[in-house]
Amino acid sequence: MLLRLYEESLADMPALELDLDHYVNRSGDLWHVSLEGSQRYASYDYLSMENRGNKIGQDHGLLDPYAKVVEKSAPTSYHGKIDDVPSFDWAGDVRPNILLEKLTMYWLNVKHFTDHKSSELPLNIAGTFSGVAEKSYHLKELGVNAVLLEPVFTYDEHKGPYFPLHFFSPSDVLGPSNDSTQAILSMKEMVKRLHSDGIEVFLEVVFTHTAETSSLRGIDESSYYNVSGQAKLKSRILLSCNYPVVQQLVLDSLRYWVIEFHIDGFCFTNASSLMRGVQDEFLSHPPLIEAIAFDPILARTKIIADCWDPVNALHKDMRFPHWKRWGEMNMKFCTDVRKFLKGEGVLSDLATRLCGSGDAFSNGRGPAYSFNFISRNFGLPLVDLVSFSNSELASQFSWNCGEEGPTNKAAILERRLKQIRNFLFTLYISLGIPILNMGDECGQSTSGSPAYDARKSYDWNLQKSAFGMQISQFISFLNSFRRRRSDLLQKREFHGAENIEWHGSDQSPPKWEDPSCRFLAMTLRVESENIPDSESSAEPFGNLFIAFNAAGNPERLILPVLPEGMLWHRLVDTALPYPGFFADDGEAVLEQMKGLFTYEMKSHTCALFEARWHSE
Repeated sequence: MLLRLYEESLADMPALELDLDHYVNRSGDLWHVSLEGSQRYASYDYLSMENRGNKIGQDHGLLDPYAKVVEKSAPTSYHGKIDDVPSFDWAGDVRPNILLEKLTMYWLNVKHFTDHKSSELPLNIAGTFSGVAEKSYHLKELGVNAVLLEPVFTYDEHKGPYFPLHFFSPSDVLGPSNDSTQAILSMKEMVKRLHSDGIEVFLEVVFTHTAETSSLRGIDESSYYNVSGQAKLKSRILLSCNYPVVQQLVLDSLRYWVIEFHIDGFCFTNASSLMRGVQDEFLSHPPLIEAIAFDPILARTKIIADCWDPVNALHKDMRFPHWKRWGEMNMKFCTDVRKFLKGEGVLSDLATRLCGSGDAFSNGRGPAYSFNFISRNFGLPLVDLVSFSNSELASQFSWNCGEEGPTNKAAILERRLKQIRNFLFTLYISLGIPILNMGDECGQSTSGSPAYDARKSYDWNLQKSAFGMQISQFISFLNSFRRRRSDLLQKREFHGAENIEWHGSDQSPPKWEDPSCRFLAMTLRVESENIPDSESSAEPFGNLFIAFNAAGNPERLILPVLPEGMLWHRLVDTALPYPGFFADDGEAVLEQMKGLFTYEMKSHTCALFEARWHSE
């Protein structure tokens, strides 16, 4: 092994080369050296003896996988900086430590969130961690209390953030002036700022594969990379996650981000691949997943498995092992809600998703471990789900509402707007953790392309549009309502049979067996109907009645009978014009005759009613 030292970080030729002795400078699998006068050097890399003749070893050297500050020395070559990690004042930082069931999340790309000129940020911080900190007010206005950042590790800039080069350093392109040291300080300042606003910070992490020019290439590829089974064709980038040395690397990386950057949680992309053994077989008890679940330093973090992986998908009979610690991205929620609102799904599937997906999370966890989403950064954004549905988008379960692509027809635009409201309403009224994807609150479009590369930078001008303002206000209302009715909507446990009742439109049981039925309603019952206390300023709220009409025709529904002195108040009707389609105070539903309360729901509409005590 050859250690190469550079007097300047961007130097092409090393100022000093040290040939490390196998017997003196190696202990087990670790190479080490003690060097006096190292302060005269700026950066370093390695050259492996067995790789001196190949492209990776000779042209680019080997980046230290554990370097904490990484600088680019050439378009595809990196050096580790010898300088210590810059100090940062964490005084006053308090982790929000939000209960799992109380989370409401926003998924964003750090660069694209503020690099558009409409962000009106200085050029040196637009598209950086500092830019996210400057826009934290937007997150607060939406009512979210957690952000999920797309991968921020140093990555292959040609392939994007899902192809990491290194696991211990934030990408320099996300720091002010593209400086690696400033990226570290900027990220820490962002975390501290978001924490002060009561917002937790989650990192989306990729530990299943690397970029071709990863820091692990050329070191010990037979140990780090999967070279067996069906992975042979991709052995150059697929990591052998459950091999001991790789498992240790992953744990060390996670601990580093928690300790040094105060990160609150992680979402593991392609998590199904974390279940593969060194022979590419699926493991029932993968050591890495178990080690993460029980690691003492990671004990207070929240961990999420994102098993969406079109290449290495789990077999339908296999479940991700969770040890009552792991949450999961709920792809079934996304699919079933899309199908139902499109007019294709069955009632039982929607009911399961509304109640926290007990088919997936009843085995020792609960609805708080279900991370629900309607759209994500792969696939169609929300506005395109209601605007494009050609044959190439069959897997997206989208519906163009009557015409493909942009249109000026008022009836179709009205239907699309209702559907967007319906999607958001269903997301936030369901048990589980709602995740809003960046740009969905303002109608960001990819012109019907589901490709990740089609995602555009966030256009802050759209936030000022009539659509952007009304949808953002609706999301803020829904988040506020979830907090106020946390007794029914932010539960760690599933609803008991005594707390929920299902209805058809006329209060008869739902038509579960009818695949053509597109109407479902439910009553969520409070533990007890508390009578208002004249000495208390707080007015207790009663049951919730929630209805979904995905049919193309209206339905006149009958609301449940209430105790004497209570009235139903309509809080949401997605068919009504803005701003009347949602309201905190709502509008009382008048009694048509003794004990009979009815309400007409338009086609493709959702509605929410709350029982309240009525004073004469």
